[in-house]
Amino acid sequence: MLNTKDSNSEKIGFLHWFSSTLGQILISLFVPAITFYVLWQGYIFLSKAQASQIVLVTVAIIWGVGGVALLYVVANWLVLKLPKPWSKRLQPFVFVGPAVVIMGWFLAIPVVRSLIASFHNNLGTQWVGLKNYVFAFTDPRMLETFKNNLLWLVFGTGFSVGIGLLVAVLADRSRFEVLYKSIIFTPMAISFVGAGVIWKFVYSYKGTGAGIQEIGLLNAIVIALGGTPHPWLTMAPWNNFFLIVIMVWLQTGYTMVILSSAIKGVPAELLEAARIDGANEIKAFFNITVPYIKGTLITVITTVVIFSLKLFDVVRVMTGGNNGTNVIANEFYLQMFTYNHAGRASAIAIVLLLLVTPVIINNLREFNKERKGF
Repeated sequence: MLNTKDSNSEKIGFLHWFSSTLGQILISLFVPAITFYVLWQGYIFLSKAQASQIVLVTVAIIWGVGGVALLYVVANWLVLKLPKPWSKRLQPFVFVGPAVVIMGWFLAIPVVRSLIASFHNNLGTQWVGLKNYVFAFTDPRMLETFKNNLLWLVFGTGFSVGIGLLVAVLADRSRFEVLYKSIIFTPMAISFVGAGVIWKFVYSYKGTGAGIQEIGLLNAIVIALGGTPHPWLTMAPWNNFFLIVIMVWLQTGYTMVILSSAIKGVPAELLEAARIDGANEIKAFFNITVPYIKGTLITVITTVVIFSLKLFDVVRVMTGGNNGTNVIANEFYLQMFTYNHAGRASAIAIVLLLLVTPVIINNLREFNKERKGF
């Protein structure tokens, strides 16, 4: 009898523990879901509300920031109420989960939708198979965009990283390091559209007829030196290189700062030992410094490569893609919003994603290698 009573007590205890744990787990899942639903309904209400922009923006900021904070607090509190094994398993997802949901909603789902749209016609009403991809790889205008993006990739990345590395090395040995780096880094504070407007004035060409004045800085310098002004932005294919100068101007500060930090991490003992062995500064740089900062150098290069592949702002502001300066991202914009061909635009977007993906994968591999090294 005692054994039967003990057995029944154990079963009752187990059922009580299981129901309690199951209830806590369900609460941990449903309460954050309900909180998220309330936040979403608040967003829909704000989007339809008729009020001044200032009031809507203020309420949206308070609602968004406060709501997200509330979501984290509620979810974390509920997870901590669970048994320790479950709490340890679920707590990381409290912080990672919302980010994964947001990434899936704003990145993964649009990619899938674009992939599906790329196999349809301009209105998305008829299946056309690979027709849009055939256009992407055979149309003369598209082939021009690939050629131009290759120029941006090779020369833009090469000069941005090369000049940034050179400045990082030279400035590191100067007592005016902060001043030099501040001047070179300043363009990073300017938006790409703003940079395009600035350099459009630099390259501006208004002709030399009666009553017409030259306002472009570059042409003004050419005239001052006794030369003839030129329409720099219409001189294909050189106009692509004039645009690439803007990218170099913008990105050199970024590459300089990252590489300078890496160079400062090179042990002075290694460089001193190389000098004692008879290596000059150039040999010490290529045999000691460059191998030591290889991981950072690859990361910087891949970052600039990705930027050069998806570049849009500068070309759109400066030339609109005319005169042989079109790039992939600008052609996507034209197909989508000028020619209203969603199928071709989606195919171009997928092609651009495929071009960028290997670079991203390589970047992640290098990151994992560095992390394992630590």
